[in-house]
Amino acid sequence: MNDSSWGAPTRGDYAAAWGPSDQGPAPAGPAYDAQQAEQTRPMPIVPPEEPMPTPPTPPQKKRAGRNLRAAIGVGVGLGAVIIASLFIWKAAFLGVITVAVVVGLWELTSRLEERKGIRAPLVPLAVGGAAMVVAGYVRGAEGAWVAMALTALAVLVWRMTESPEGYLKDVTAGVFAAFYVPFLATFVAMMLAADDGAQRVLTFLLLTVVSDTGAYAVGWRFGKHKLAPRISPGKTREGLGGAVAFAMAAGALCMEFLVHDGTWWQGLLIGFVVAASATLGDLGESMIKRDLGIKDMGTLLPGHGGIMDRLDSLLPTAPVVWLLLVIFVGTG
Repeated sequence: MNDSSWGAPTRGDYAAAWGPSDQGPAPAGPAYDAQQAEQTRPMPIVPPEEPMPTPPTPPQKKRAGRNLRAAIGVGVGLGAVIIASLFIWKAAFLGVITVAVVVGLWELTSRLEERKGIRAPLVPLAVGGAAMVVAGYVRGAEGAWVAMALTALAVLVWRMTESPEGYLKDVTAGVFAAFYVPFLATFVAMMLAADDGAQRVLTFLLLTVVSDTGAYAVGWRFGKHKLAPRISPGKTREGLGGAVAFAMAAGALCMEFLVHDGTWWQGLLIGFVVAASATLGDLGESMIKRDLGIKDMGTLLPGHGGIMDRLDSLLPTAPVVWLLLVIFVGTG
């Protein structure tokens, strides 16, 4: 509609619309004037209604991003199994390590095949991984290295029974998996072999768990500055600070009261290094999962993901703690 639609039409407009009139000019009078006045009365201008103010959205509480009840329940259950096997019978804890290694290898090789079409042979990896853990416990670092070499050779030979297509990437992934999961886990077995092995392993586990807990708690509550946004957007510098503080405090206590001949200042150093290695291990697996396009390596542990999602910070931390304990208090 244009502007003329809101005013009265002129006489010429009527003539154009209805044709020439035979009745002469329209009579003037009150009736006509009233009708014309009614037609020419301007439309009232209604001011536009002001929009109702939108109530401010209340700030959303930060969420933890996972099922805390399930995570805590599973964590407590795993902790009970680990502590019981660790202090009642060392061989049982060695079995726990072996089961974790085999399941972790299964998760890793399954995700590699699903997402990248890489078929790292699981059978030689599982057998060689179990042998690696036992060799590390019985023969130390020398036994672990020999078992690692034999496992890599078994992967090369096993894969020869299939098509040569993709051979190089399959065996490369297999050797990587052998080093990443069972070989790093053998350092836990080597800690266990010491006279105070249960206390050393407990120190290693406590420091890693406390580091992760400190990073999670402080980062969730105070985290603002991203640590590595391209790798893991949820990690913050504040969280890393929490990991360092918590791990150093736990390290001082553990070395003073758990490890024979240990001192509190050694625990401070071990705690600092553990916070760094645990964070790097977590970021390393985040890189793997981003490359694979997955969030978790598995679904075996409700609230946690898979076994590999719990081993990510433990595996790279094991050789670090083993080495520092050997330097500070000897092989035991």
